[in-house]
Amino acid sequence: MKLVFLDTKTIGDVPNIKSLERFGEAIYYETTSSDQTLERVREADIIITNKVVIDRGTVHEAKRLKLICIAATGTNNVDIAAANELGIPVKNAVDYSSKSVAQGTFAILLQLINKVPYYDNYVKSGAYSKTDIFTHFEKPFWELSGKRFGIIGLGSIGLQVAKIAEAFGAEVVYYSASGQSYEVPYPRLELEEFLATADVVSIHAPLNQHTSNLINYERLGLMKRSGLLINAGRGGIVNETDLVRGLNEGLIAGAGIDVFAREPLDPQSPLLLVNEKEKLVMTPHSIWASMEARTLLIDKVGQNIQEFLGGVDK
Repeated sequence: MKLVFLDTKTIGDVPNIKSLERFGEAIYYETTSSDQTLERVREADIIITNKVVIDRGTVHEAKRLKLICIAATGTNNVDIAAANELGIPVKNAVDYSSKSVAQGTFAILLQLINKVPYYDNYVKSGAYSKTDIFTHFEKPFWELSGKRFGIIGLGSIGLQVAKIAEAFGAEVVYYSASGQSYEVPYPRLELEEFLATADVVSIHAPLNQHTSNLINYERLGLMKRSGLLINAGRGGIVNETDLVRGLNEGLIAGAGIDVFAREPLDPQSPLLLVNEKEKLVMTPHSIWASMEARTLLIDKVGQNIQEFLGGVDK
């Protein structure tokens, strides 16, 4: 078996990357451009990709291809219809980063609430050493306890976030963009009530016809002016231009974004033009990527290959 991993740089230096070699000859590329893809996979039996696009032409030209493994949950970068036509399975990885994303969600949220960068700078600047009292509370903050914590997207990540929110003493509610109800101990609210009453809105949903542009200027206007918005789902769920307008106009108090409509971020993105920079915390689609999560991801890719090989003639 010949395995080709097209974009190992998106996974980073994880300790078990070489474990894939137990299945055969493995070739690793840090990155692969669109004009390099076909040549690199032409003789591959198994393709592993995180974000490199495997289109119809590539699927048909890779004559030895037996399996496509996506080192991620999303499958939009692979032409699954073309693979199905040729009987080539496409396997993605699921539920490897729930704890990491949940932890990162609260890291962003607590930075917004507790104003950690401001207070850290206050001490390091020497200002604290010159004060005549033992404390400083120029930037007020509040507790999650007793607040309403709204979640959009109650998959494994959303449920993990809900548990942590409950541990802080928050009341958890959810909005179902698809209209589906879940067997969970949390109230399901319609969108207007959900946005109007939540102190925190935390997004952990996929991007689809139900969630695309879900949070726009009009809906930001429904939120509390003290409300905080977190998007750890997918770029495109929050209209970025409208978010900047909403922050600049004070429709909400702050936002945290880990995912973007274009990744990496467009250098001309309106998100870089927020008037009060401390109102917006941004991370580069990275909160999923704890060492544990990335290691588990490779394990799951290996499991997918193992399950496939168990049912085919090697």
